[in-house]
Amino acid sequence: MAFPYPVPYRVPLFLAPMAGVSESPFRRLCRRFGADVVVTEFLSAEGIRRENPATVAKLRFGADERTIGVQIFGADPVAMREAAALVTDVFQPEFIDINFGCPVKKVVRRNGGSGCLKDLDLVQEVIRAVRAGTHLPVTVKIRSGWSEEMRDPVKIGLRCQDAGAAVLTLHPRTRTQMYTGAARWEEIAAVKAALSIPVIGNGDIKTPHDVLRMYHETKADALMIARGSFGQPWIFTQARALIEGLPMPATPSVEERFAIALSHARMVQEYEADPEGAAIEFRKHLGWYVKGLPGSSELRKQLHAVNSFGEVEGIFERYLRRGPVGEEVIPDADLESVEA
Repeated sequence: MAFPYPVPYRVPLFLAPMAGVSESPFRRLCRRFGADVVVTEFLSAEGIRRENPATVAKLRFGADERTIGVQIFGADPVAMREAAALVTDVFQPEFIDINFGCPVKKVVRRNGGSGCLKDLDLVQEVIRAVRAGTHLPVTVKIRSGWSEEMRDPVKIGLRCQDAGAAVLTLHPRTRTQMYTGAARWEEIAAVKAALSIPVIGNGDIKTPHDVLRMYHETKADALMIARGSFGQPWIFTQARALIEGLPMPATPSVEERFAIALSHARMVQEYEADPEGAAIEFRKHLGWYVKGLPGSSELRKQLHAVNSFGEVEGIFERYLRRGPVGEEVIPDADLESVEA
């Protein structure tokens, strides 16, 4: 199935739009490690059309991030159309993605994100409005429905396609599920079989082998990685090898992992205007980078107290010099999910 924007492989790998994670430095890092397409954090249409400085700042991206899409959310078709027009004219990404998947209360209470799924007429109206505001391909990211009673991803997908969506991404959970239970990958397969536009699978990808398994089980046109990229941007390189039938590259050593984390930190330092605030915000990434290392509990405790990027390098150097004490693994439950 042909995508309406440049992709280098028959089965491209996407970095998911994730609030507080899919910022420019992380997108650039994942592109270096083989992400074929990246998407911005989801951004409010109201914030964009009112040119809110904080929102507009998150629209910035560099040439090394292409192919890139800008994801917007909102339930007001007029606001969505105007936001799409501004994004197209000023930032010129490869596509505009509509978020119909975010389950967060502050978004849903205004019918944004997955809140729109309660009214499929509104979903179609929003898609048509965004298409009216841009010449770029308009894509959508959905969940399987608002609730179990309203769960019907094929119906939702067909309505999106009929309204003019060029690509559809499915996270096969309902809004009321939030991030509990298992993503029903069989629903991705059903939507793929029913639609004539490209379908991207998303949900419960934690390892490169999960990417391959989702591809085989769903026959999706592309795979979107969210939480599986946390602290391991090399998942894209490894997953690409598996999809192409090649030996999977080795997971980076501790020294290599620390070097990647420091490279990421330097990119954030250059990108953000507030060094201390950026360092504090980066703590979550540091926790993800050291997940599973011997003595990771103590190491994470130190990293979650840093107030400057300079401290990080010292903590890593001491860890490598002294060696870890004890052997602990950060449980997955400690990793807060932020994907839509």
